[in-house]
Amino acid sequence: MTKTTVRPVSKGGGFAASGRPSEVGPDENSGPRKSRVPRANKSRRAVIRAVASDSSSASGSAFVAPERVVVAMSGGVDSSVAAALLKERGLDVVGLTMKLHVLPGTGTVGVSDEKQRLGGEAARRDAGRVAAVLGIPFHVADFRRAFEREVVAEFVAEYARGRTPNPCLRCNRFVKFELLRRRAARLGAGRIATGHYARIDFDEVRRRWRLLKAVDSEKDQSYFLYGLRQEDLARTLFPLGGLCKTEVRKIAVKLGLPAAERPESQEICFVPGDDYAAFLRRRVPKAFRPGPIVDRAGRTIGRHEGFLHFTIGQRKGMGIAAAHPLYVVSLDAASNTVVAGPNEALFGKTLVATDVNWVSIPGLEGPRRAEVKIRSRHEGAPATLRPAGERAVAVEFDEPQRAITPGQAAVFYDGDSVLGGGLIWGRPKITY
Repeated sequence: MTKTTVRPVSKGGGFAASGRPSEVGPDENSGPRKSRVPRANKSRRAVIRAVASDSSSASGSAFVAPERVVVAMSGGVDSSVAAALLKERGLDVVGLTMKLHVLPGTGTVGVSDEKQRLGGEAARRDAGRVAAVLGIPFHVADFRRAFEREVVAEFVAEYARGRTPNPCLRCNRFVKFELLRRRAARLGAGRIATGHYARIDFDEVRRRWRLLKAVDSEKDQSYFLYGLRQEDLARTLFPLGGLCKTEVRKIAVKLGLPAAERPESQEICFVPGDDYAAFLRRRVPKAFRPGPIVDRAGRTIGRHEGFLHFTIGQRKGMGIAAAHPLYVVSLDAASNTVVAGPNEALFGKTLVATDVNWVSIPGLEGPRRAEVKIRSRHEGAPATLRPAGERAVAVEFDEPQRAITPGQAAVFYDGDSVLGGGLIWGRPKITY
């Protein structure tokens, strides 16, 4: 068994804005002006010391690093507590909220209050209030152009290709970590932190940083972070990885943070009302063309008003009367066709993942066993990985898996360790 020596890596969160933050301009603009730093009162500092001590014991590691760290703050409970814990552990903490998008239709029916908060003025107010409570500097960075280019535009393009993307994957890789690291460097910080539930350690044998599942399996977010590179992991802190969500909320309550009881949103932050079809129709109206729904033999059994309305495994919305339930089995963007079939047609044992990023290992030299997750809520299933070309991996599961969906991520695990992952390209028949 490989011996792994853990170097405790602090972990941080993401919060929102308030007060009078310094406004960091668009990605290409010059550096920010530093905001006034309010002082936290003595009683609150005492609580922070107490809960930080408790959480250090819970995660089984002490942290000593007198360096500056920029914490991504969204105004939510996770990033707020992460910032508090890092501050007490001796770091010079700076809070920063990322301005990512302007919601179309904000303030109108169909856009939730929580979604209006994310990426809006309310988010910056909330994060600023937390920064004031903790007595840390606070900044706002405008990443809207990069977010549109790297996340929103690609989300739309993938749907137009007949795939089902997960925009959080690209956001983490190209915005929340890459751009945040650059901005942190301009603020004199060598590290960044977020409120993600995941852990990082260093493998002394392989000389590589490892990404690990969080202690709280219900909140684990390692699936969304497989795209992080070694240089990202070396400079990133995840303070909540060793805590359960219930513990985090208790800490927030003790600190009197305004986000302590705020409910979480599972929606995509830039899609109003979680209405994907309406959002996509505004962006690519020409893609919404009537077309055939066919069975697996190619016989037309219905019509659709645009294949972008559908995703693999979907049952509702086809409007077809049949003797047995029908599900979307595949999408063909080139012919504008939706293929439907019975539930058993959704099961497959193989996939090819492309654009693979290796995390805890440098790559594959031959077949390797792993547990593979094909979506964030998938429990994971045992499989064999094999090299399939440059940055591509062929995956063969021991047992058939339901709804292997192109555009989603396949993430490879060895126990708690993320080996790597890539985007599902398709479900080919693999021969060896």
